[in-house]
Amino acid sequence: MPRALVGLIADTHGLLRPEAVAALQGCAHIVHAGDIGSRSGEPRGVLDTLAGLAPLTVVRGNNDRASWAAPIPYTADIEFEGVRIHVLHILGELALDPAAAGVKVVVSGHSHQPCVETRDGVLFVNPGSAGPRRFKLPVSVARLWVEAGRAEAELVTLLR
Repeated sequence: MPRALVGLIADTHGLLRPEAVAALQGCAHIVHAGDIGSRSGEPRGVLDTLAGLAPLTVVRGNNDRASWAAPIPYTADIEFEGVRIHVLHILGELALDPAAAGVKVVVSGHSHQPCVETRDGVLFVNPGSAGPRRFKLPVSVARLWVEAGRAEAELVTLLR
């Protein structure tokens, strides 16, 4: 099986930085883990640009409340190269036992804190925020490599 690269992005809040677009070039698929747009407008530019780079999976964040967000699910499950990925915005709302459900990667956003860690054999990835800076947290995305039932992730800091 070939190795696949999945781009992970979250918390754009209506701002898709050119650095984020550059970091996601060449991905086989992109996942947006919620808080896509601002409360004041539809985030078509964010979604259209990402969808122009690669097939796109999107979940709704807690700030995605306007009518444009109604068709966007709160969770999504996708699979690449034998790796099942569960996506949601707020990790604290995880409603399944990932290991028992056969999930190998959980992708979330919300906290704006980039993080890659393994717990009970499951890789948890929060790509951080790729949109407006929050506090002194870095602006970042993540890359997930999947191959033959295995996954590894790296954080990509766009702005410190």
